[in-house]
Amino acid sequence: MIVRFLICSFALVLLYPAGIDMYLVGLPEIASGLNASESQLHIAFSLYLVGMALAMFFAGKGADRSGRRPVAIAGALIFIFASALCGLAQSGTVFMAGRFVQGVGAGCCYVVSYAIMRDVLEDRRREKVLSLLNGIICIVPVLAPVLGYLLMRSFPWQSLFYLMAGMGALVLMLSVFILRETRHQQSASRMSETPVAESLTARFFISRVVVTTLSISVILTFVNTSPVLLMEYMRFERSGYATIMALTSVISMAVSFTTPFALSFLKPRTLMMFSQLLFLTAGIVLAMSATDAMVLVGLSLICVGFPLGFGVAVSQALGPFSRRAGVASSVLGIAQVCGSSLWISASAVAGFSSLNMLTGALVGCGIISLLLIIIFPHNRSLPDNEQVDYQPQS
Repeated sequence: MIVRFLICSFALVLLYPAGIDMYLVGLPEIASGLNASESQLHIAFSLYLVGMALAMFFAGKGADRSGRRPVAIAGALIFIFASALCGLAQSGTVFMAGRFVQGVGAGCCYVVSYAIMRDVLEDRRREKVLSLLNGIICIVPVLAPVLGYLLMRSFPWQSLFYLMAGMGALVLMLSVFILRETRHQQSASRMSETPVAESLTARFFISRVVVTTLSISVILTFVNTSPVLLMEYMRFERSGYATIMALTSVISMAVSFTTPFALSFLKPRTLMMFSQLLFLTAGIVLAMSATDAMVLVGLSLICVGFPLGFGVAVSQALGPFSRRAGVASSVLGIAQVCGSSLWISASAVAGFSSLNMLTGALVGCGIISLLLIIIFPHNRSLPDNEQVDYQPQS
């Protein structure tokens, strides 16, 4: 039964990175095919994230009221429709509209996946599974360029979006035929009585929202600045850039797959603090970098630090929530998308170089997150092992 839910959760969450990485693979061909400017393609990327954030705002509450399964099915249908719309687009305007709607579908599925894992897994096991999930997500940046390259050798750029539509169809079938409802059945009167432990304004929850948002800001800043750092600053060719990015993804995968074993011997707080120390160290190394080797060391530290602590922090954030897991997941997702976008946009407007943008994110994340982990070491309002009895609905 648990394996059924994990397969569905992993499939649901993979639509989000697939919608980004498969899109980036065909960027030059898309621009040429639609006669779109570079600024329009950047706007299309931002619209995808805006659509995700907007969907998360409503999907979390809908998942708590109507159930996880209906929202997952709706999200998959929206993603399929939007992917087909992008593939059939003949103008930049229609394409950008499709990207926005695609983000809406991915956002619905993203929120539901985390809510399901909160429903069916107790705290310690959830920390391990979410760490493992990071490794699975890291597979997408490795496979996307390969799949994109193979597809576009024989087919036009539209095939990328038809492939995304196929992924959405697979998620839809899993949601319809495999996924079972996990939302706890409660009376309407009881649902309206939210316990203090499930408050979205609890200091512990806010601290973990900040920690995860800063961590996502680091990794998205890394992805956003990597072309400039590697191809302009370090003079790598496109093939060298692709190779290094694939290697960094492999590092993240390896660490993600070993983190569940580390959690069997180390406390979650220890891993979280070590993760932030690695971020801080990476920021210092990049700030002092005098050679290409030092830059590569700093980038490698990022790829080790992120999977070590992110899954644990997300698990701790969702831990207190049994009735409002959907809303809590949406708050996490919105904060992560909006916070990272705000940092990247503000840094660009301020005129930060790519290296300074990444260094600032690393140092800021490391210092602030370490302080929050020390001040709020665990949730004092709810015992760590408390778990509501789970009865799946048919």
